[in-house]
Amino acid sequence: MTGPYTFAATILTLYPDMFPGPLGQSIAGRALAEAKWSCNAVNIRDFATDKHRTVDDTPAGGGAGMVLRADVVAAALDSVADDRPILAMTPRGAPLTQARVRSLAGGPGTIILCGRFEGFDERIFDARPIEQLSIGDYVLSGGEMGALVLLDACIRLLPGVMGAASSGVDESFETGLLEYPHYTRPPMWEGRTIPEVLRSGDHARISAWRKHMAETDTRLRRPDLWERHDGARVNPPSGAHEQTKEE
Repeated sequence: MTGPYTFAATILTLYPDMFPGPLGQSIAGRALAEAKWSCNAVNIRDFATDKHRTVDDTPAGGGAGMVLRADVVAAALDSVADDRPILAMTPRGAPLTQARVRSLAGGPGTIILCGRFEGFDERIFDARPIEQLSIGDYVLSGGEMGALVLLDACIRLLPGVMGAASSGVDESFETGLLEYPHYTRPPMWEGRTIPEVLRSGDHARISAWRKHMAETDTRLRRPDLWERHDGARVNPPSGAHEQTKEE
């Protein structure tokens, strides 16, 4: 690929007008205008071969709904395939994690397949190197919203996108914990005060409080995350070491 972009996103969809959508606003929009990433939405229907531009057909074996045809999807995919990872947004995919987001953000970009109807003909996953991802245990009308979520998560981690270089380091999921609570002015609001420790100026106490609150909130709100975090802390993988961050 050529150009100044650090992250190139190509989205294969039946609704290309949905992109960049909200990604044209706020920090993602500024990054797009500054050519820190690129957005190219490709209409899958352009690769249909019949006069009706058919992209789907009835499920083999019967059943409700329609299924996206493997031949049409493959033709669309082959037209843009390069060295970028190919992702398909589907509820049958692996859960999207912050670790995967950070990995993608450090690469050249991604090609994203957005499903519709009952999903894809399964043979497309046998025939092409596609990673299936899900943004949660629920069903949407199509993969476009998932693609927007995935791209937003990646774009904010690109160099120069967030205002402070450290903004993406101390956040929920980056350390295996939920983020600690935040407060700001006014110091008193509806009879509620900012915790004294945050007004103390004692950075060691503040750091300890934030660590304690992150652990407490994770344990109470997300016991699944806490179990993984606590288990990893007690039983680290063989040879594991803490990775330092260079600013």
